[in-house]
Amino acid sequence: MAWNEPGGGSGGKDKDPWGGGDQGPPDLDEAFKKLQSQLSGVFGRGGGGGGASSGGGISKGGLIGALVVAIVVYIAFGFYQIDQREHGVVFRFGAVQENVVLPGLHWNPPIIDDVQIVDVNAVRNHDHRALMLTEDENIVDVALTVQYIVSNAIDFLINVKSPESSVAQATESALRHVVGSSSMDLVITDGRAALAAEVQERLQSYLTNYGTGITVSKVNIQESGPPAQVAASFNDVQQAQEDEARVINEANAYAESILPQARGEAQKQIEEANAYRDRVVARAEGEAERFTKLLTEYRLAPEVTRDRLYIDALEQVLSNSSKVMVDVEGGNNMLYLPLDRMGGGSQPGIGGGVSRDEVSNMIESLRRDVESRSSTGRTGR
Repeated sequence: MAWNEPGGGSGGKDKDPWGGGDQGPPDLDEAFKKLQSQLSGVFGRGGGGGGASSGGGISKGGLIGALVVAIVVYIAFGFYQIDQREHGVVFRFGAVQENVVLPGLHWNPPIIDDVQIVDVNAVRNHDHRALMLTEDENIVDVALTVQYIVSNAIDFLINVKSPESSVAQATESALRHVVGSSSMDLVITDGRAALAAEVQERLQSYLTNYGTGITVSKVNIQESGPPAQVAASFNDVQQAQEDEARVINEANAYAESILPQARGEAQKQIEEANAYRDRVVARAEGEAERFTKLLTEYRLAPEVTRDRLYIDALEQVLSNSSKVMVDVEGGNNMLYLPLDRMGGGSQPGIGGGVSRDEVSNMIESLRRDVESRSSTGRTGR
């Protein structure tokens, strides 16, 4: 009997805890019976005997079936696939697990575990552009691109709230530090490659200290130059500096081409002077030695040596002459020596020649004449 049904107590009055009357709260037994009847309509009503309730409740088979279906659905929702380029991070009741989930088919209990997948092979880009102050107090406009990958999925998700924002802020800090310690000419001309390498090294150091799990693969300086407001004036200055460098290089090239030539000419003259000196000295030494030997012979036979010297000198003079006329003493005839034809007609336009015997006879006649003159002169003295 329900707790608010009449009967029992003194006088047969209703036991209504809300103060009596006919408008009390609903009967809980009735409410439970209605819910039971609705569930019975869904899963089927039990039979009249055995384990079925007298009021037509849910059958035991229906409850088991519903439980099996729920378990199958729960298990099915726990399977997931990790791609070859990805790693999975497992959060169990909100606490991260130490080991990452590698590529393949895996299962984790739903609701208990939450798996977040991170692409660890994708190359991510961050573009950055800013005005920087250089060491020589000039302003430059620098634009660069940072390429990076996720090397540690757990650190990437756990250690920092926004990894992309951390990359942007670290890039700004590294770039300002490097540009601030460099001159303007180095930043906008030949030093761009070194600038990019230094920025990459410093940026990687920052990200490692933050524990972001990010590896910087490349930093590319896309553009570096003066601000747009002063670009024209800066280009004029650069052009003047380039002209100065070009003129200096041309002057150096001219000097490098003239100096070796001048040194070569000087060395040539020195070598020629040394050769002339050696030649003169050698000739003088040879003449002195010849004179010494001739003096020795002269002391042994003065007359013969003197005549021999005279004949050799005469022969040397006559060998350089084409025609020689000799005055013969005691007559009006002159001895003609056709020396230009004695060599077999060497000069053009002169035919014929004189035999070797004729030449010998002429020389012997000349020698006798000279000796006779010498003997006559000595007799007269």
